[in-house]
Amino acid sequence: MKKMKNTPGVIVIGDHVQSLGIIRSLSRRGIPVHLLHDKHLCISRFSRYTKQFIKTPKPSDESRCVKFMIGLAKKGRVEGWILMPTNDAAVYTLSRHKEILEGYYRVSTPCWDVVKYAYNKKLTYQLAEKIGIPIPETFYPENVEELHEILSDICFPVIIKPAIVDRFYKKTKTKVFKANTKEELVQAYIKASRVIDPSEIMVQEVIPGSPDNLYSFCSFFKNGKIMGMCIGRRSRQRPMDFGSASTFVESVHVPELIDLGTNLLKTMNYYGLSEIEFKKDPRDSSKFKLLEVNARTWLWHSLAIHCGVDFPYLLYKDMNGEEITPVMSFRENVKFIHIYTDLGVVIKEVLKGKMRLKDYFVSLNGEKEFAVFSLNDPLPFIAETLMLLYLWKTR
Repeated sequence: MKKMKNTPGVIVIGDHVQSLGIIRSLSRRGIPVHLLHDKHLCISRFSRYTKQFIKTPKPSDESRCVKFMIGLAKKGRVEGWILMPTNDAAVYTLSRHKEILEGYYRVSTPCWDVVKYAYNKKLTYQLAEKIGIPIPETFYPENVEELHEILSDICFPVIIKPAIVDRFYKKTKTKVFKANTKEELVQAYIKASRVIDPSEIMVQEVIPGSPDNLYSFCSFFKNGKIMGMCIGRRSRQRPMDFGSASTFVESVHVPELIDLGTNLLKTMNYYGLSEIEFKKDPRDSSKFKLLEVNARTWLWHSLAIHCGVDFPYLLYKDMNGEEITPVMSFRENVKFIHIYTDLGVVIKEVLKGKMRLKDYFVSLNGEKEFAVFSLNDPLPFIAETLMLLYLWKTR
């Protein structure tokens, strides 16, 4: 890659809250940020801080996306800029083609030999077990016959969980299939095998307890060390049982998660930003069990910025060869709220009798970071408001 005379900008790949947090953080520091997304309707393109929006090919068309990125570097005067992905499809493409793309950009995503342990949940769990990190009890039947052989060993309820979430979710619009009986499990397995290859199907115990037991250890990791960290408790998500998006998160300090997360990332030889999700098992209150690893920014990373840990800027400085000082503390008890999706979750919980409106309003007390709403940058929230019906239909 040619050496750049000027400070490089950033190309954010993907949209929604993840990209908006990066764009606002870096642009406020005078760093030019371009947004790449495969749809015209995306909230981050309306931010006053987005220097340019560029529509890309569908992320499923891997080779076309790589050619597009190379052409953009040659024609768009963005050679040497830093690439920051916000979704799994972009992470996959950047890691698989890191070598060729680094001829034109600075790629913040690790190579595939590292990313595969986050992208493929089967590999995630196998690595975790190898180094002694607790996981939910998980089985890996590769066909219906193998499933029948282990049925007597399974305690219900369980979930059918894909090793590669991105492919499964696009086809089913859900992260898992739940089964309460042997018959339901067999049917769910057959249904899943029509969507993904049976080798990607896992059967996993359901850890009891509400989303209050969900935690995330988030960090910027380099050379086996934490360069910045923040921990969140994800009290509400959409949907509440097996959520694909956190809607209400509070910053908390949990020392055990620091040790578990550091051990896993060090073993992976990981570099960059990541979110490692755990659930506290109420059957053993001292045990946190690993759920998954996201090798990218996560939905609520702007909460960490509010708490004093600006992950996108830490990554930017390091990718630009600047010296950084590790950020090992963060403000606690700050709350992240994605207004519309959180309100939708609350309404459903209230109607089911699982939550009182009083509890919702009490949860809003204290210092807050809003996912989209900003008086300083109002258009993304206005766009989200106008797009509510569209977003509801597409989800």
